[in-house]
This record gives sequence, structure tokens and C-alpha cells, in this order.
Amino acid sequence: MKIDRLLGLVVYLLNHGRTSAQKLAEEFEVSPRTIVRDLEALDRAGIPIQSFYGADGGYQIMDTYVLDRQVATSRDYAWIVAALQGLVSAYASKNLEQTLAKIRCLNDTESPTVSVDLSVAREDGGIDEQLALLEGAIVRRHAVRFSYTNGRGEEKEIQAEPVRLQYKWYNWYLIGYSEKHQDYRMFKLVRMEHLQETEIANTKEHALSDINIEADYSDRIRVRLYARASVRAGCREYLNGQITREYENGDFEYCFSVPEHETFWFGALLSFGSQVRVLEPERIRERILRTCEEIRVEYEKYQKEMS
Repeated sequence: MKIDRLLGLVVYLLNHGRTSAQKLAEEFEVSPRTIVRDLEALDRAGIPIQSFYGADGGYQIMDTYVLDRQVATSRDYAWIVAALQGLVSAYASKNLEQTLAKIRCLNDTESPTVSVDLSVAREDGGIDEQLALLEGAIVRRHAVRFSYTNGRGEEKEIQAEPVRLQYKWYNWYLIGYSEKHQDYRMFKLVRMEHLQETEIANTKEHALSDINIEADYSDRIRVRLYARASVRAGCREYLNGQITREYENGDFEYCFSVPEHETFWFGALLSFGSQVRVLEPERIRERILRTCEEIRVEYEKYQKEMS
């Protein structure tokens, strides 16, 4: 509907500032000519649209304009409620629960058509305590200390300025700034021990918009498999890659990129048994053979002890 697009244009320009007609056309999936007509209609309606020409040209709403009317619909609130319910399922926070209650009171929301259940994020019994401590340290802008075991099994003592908590890859992470290394890093909460907040103030302001990192996975590798048709669904579910070649009998080749020293993907490969074969890199094949041999020796030893 045109009215929805007009409102969307206002919100987009308020959030993004000066934007070209071409970019707006791509965002709203209409022609640039339609965008220009919409902007002219908004200007006639009293919304101060400014146009600029040249290399940095485009359209923007005057800085003095404030959108002071109720713009969220009942369906919009339903989406907000669904998102907050998902976050509450991941983190037991009184503040979150109170925010959810407030949003519900603002509008008669529709029943959301989508729900998000992140309760798996709380399967570790101590995770809520860690989250609460780190959230407090972020608010107070205090550094934290903890013992950390990386993917290679190496334990280190870490001091970091906490910046943000993030849930991804089925785990909670802390984005923290290391003054020692002068950079931002991600730490998996489940690998932290002896976590404590210090009285040491942050050394700088941390602008989240300037932080663009992934977990500290400098050891990512690309793995290529030959897999039987029977594990097609399993590969897509657990290895998050893509099929690069298919054979007439349903077998296929599959490629994915992972941190070499993490265990989640390696365990998945072992669980597929003889249904997959690593084509490359060679060292992963050798690692699988070595692991299987160690398992065989251990079980033979156990059987002898029991007999």
C-alpha cells in the first residue's frame, strides 16, 4: 500500500539521513520515478524533504523535524513482543520482563505469527549469573577479569572492558576490548571461569557501530566432504555449508568453513560415521583416523579390564 510506503520512507530517511533515489527505490522495490513522486507528496503534506545534487546528492528530512505521531501498528507491536519474548527466554532479567510488560500495555497487540524460543541459551545453570554480572559491568563501564580456555585447550588470564553481550552460534559471547592488544575480541561465556568485575574504569568510549568482529577464530579452515545421500539433511543442519557437486546416485560433495580447533563440527563428522569422507584438508582426515584409533584402543582396553 502506498501509505505504508510513504510512512516507511519517512522512517528510513530519519534513520539513515541523506539517501539517493536509487537506493530508496531498491529498498522499497519500486522505480526511482515512483520514489520522487512519493517524496514530493510527503513534502506537500508538510514533511520537510530536502534535495541535494552532485556526487553526494540525495534526499533527506530536515534535522529539525521530529516524528511525533503514533506510527507503530498493532502488528508492529506484535513483532516487538515476539522479539522480547525470545530474549526473555534466553536471559532471566527483571528489566527485560518489565520492558515486555510495558510494551504489552501500550497497544492491543495481535497474536504474533512467529515465536522465538531461545531457552537453549540457559541450559548452563550458571549462565544467568554471568550475564547479570557482565551486564552490570557494561553499564558501570568497569573492566572484568576471568580465566579463559580457548579452542586449543589453552588457559589464559584475561582482563577486558566489556562492551556487548551477544547470543549466536548456540552460545552466549562477550564482546570485550583488550587494552593490552588494543583490539576487540569475542569470548564464549561457557569457557569463562572465576569471572569478576573490577573497579578499573574503561579506558575509552566504545562505539558499537565501529565494532565489526567475529569470534577470535583466526584458525578457520575450509573442509570438503564426499557424503552419502543419507546424511544430506544432517550436513545442512549441523555443518552450515553448501553442496558443491551432486552425483546421480544422490551422493554429493559438501563444503563448509569452520574454526579448526572447535569441537562442534568435528563431533558432527564423527557422528556420521562411514557416511562421509573428508576430501580435504588432509590433516583433518588424519585427525579423524587418529581419533578413531584412540577410541578403538580405549574400548579394547576397557573390554580386557572387564573380562
